[in-house]
Amino acid sequence: MTSLQGQVAWVTGAASGIGLAGAQALAQAGATVVMSGRRREALQAQADAINAAGGRAEVEVLDVSDAEAVGTVAQAILGRHGKVDILVNSAGLNVPARFWSNQTTAGWNEVIRVNLDGSYYCIAAVLPAMRARKSGLVINISSWSGKYDTYMTGPAYNAAKHGVVAMTAHLNQEECVNGIRACAVCPAEVATPIMEKRPVPPSAEDRARMLQPDDLGRTIRFIAEMPAHACINEIVISPTWNRIVLGASDLKRA
Repeated sequence: MTSLQGQVAWVTGAASGIGLAGAQALAQAGATVVMSGRRREALQAQADAINAAGGRAEVEVLDVSDAEAVGTVAQAILGRHGKVDILVNSAGLNVPARFWSNQTTAGWNEVIRVNLDGSYYCIAAVLPAMRARKSGLVINISSWSGKYDTYMTGPAYNAAKHGVVAMTAHLNQEECVNGIRACAVCPAEVATPIMEKRPVPPSAEDRARMLQPDDLGRTIRFIAEMPAHACINEIVISPTWNRIVLGASDLKRA
């Protein structure tokens, strides 16, 4: 299927995990995908694989916490393609020292600047062009921790992801008159490389029962394929076997 033929999608955090799965799914649907992240070699390898499979993928190396760099990349994309139809803000991270007992200012700033500020910078960079065309879709990858105050993810991550949900809601409130729609995707545990940053990384057996990156790729494609008059404001998605609500030992207070 090529339901997104002719559309341009910019995906951050696209070298691995949810961002990569989203880029692959959007390319499979026919979109030209611009993949951003901090690791050029990893991005290029994945873009080459998409192109070899018949898709269209490009690479723009980017640290989303750098507002000036975000603006430069956005202008490069707009200069080549004249538009960004879909923005997927998937760049995100957490730090192992994430609790009030060991949180540092540097760690706090890193989490907030990538997860929250980076999403804002990317939206702000493409919003004028979307307004001009009276069309655009923003998909912000938030978290279960953006809806519920999960202990294990810590105050910085929870604050950032709650902020992403609020920012998404306000984008819809203000920009719906300009044909722009936004969705906050709030997944519970997904078996991505970020799991290695946990104070106690979950076991391989537990990861196999979590959501998988491809599940989120399919979700991103579903949102993107909805008609322009339909806005999915928010999606909360979890594994059927949800360790967070079951109280897995490595998620509890030490």
